[in-house]
Amino acid sequence: MVELVGEKLLLREASDEDIDELYYWKFEEKEQAAKNWNGPYIPEEKISREEYRKQWNHNIFSEIPGSLIIIANGKTIAYVGSYWVDQNTNWLETGIVIYNKNFWNGGYGFEAYKRWIDFLFSATDLHRLGMSTWSGNLRMIKVAEKVGMQEEARIRKARTVDGKYFDAIKMGVLREEWEEKVIPK
Repeated sequence: MVELVGEKLLLREASDEDIDELYYWKFEEKEQAAKNWNGPYIPEEKISREEYRKQWNHNIFSEIPGSLIIIANGKTIAYVGSYWVDQNTNWLETGIVIYNKNFWNGGYGFEAYKRWIDFLFSATDLHRLGMSTWSGNLRMIKVAEKVGMQEEARIRKARTVDGKYFDAIKMGVLREEWEEKVIPK
């Protein structure tokens, strides 16, 4: 089982109980604050708890999970994830969603995302890792920059949130850039 221990948090493969907790945050929690930042331009229908569990059962490589849950202060608060853009060129897209807004500040996102990126490069031969967001999600852009990603594409006024247009942002980091950059562990 993959387990990444950090200073403030733990990333590990999800149990059914963890997935149920994330299901609560994603679909049942009253405020749904994370949806204001994580792809608010993508309509999302509620799915069953069983269907949500099935989405977690994938690996990007035989021994490498596509997602890990994030635990802070003993609580399941978030997850990091990935999906293939192009396996032929070793290009994986990554992301992080922190559902519990009590953990939006204080470096939790940076620590979790940095550990996820480091794990993916250390455990695989991936050539590049990417991230996609929208120009209104300044926290995600700052976290991506802090882990060494750079803006690679800006598609102007490609997303609408609350009736306003925002740019779609693509960021990425190459293996050689990650290996050159000194990022404190």
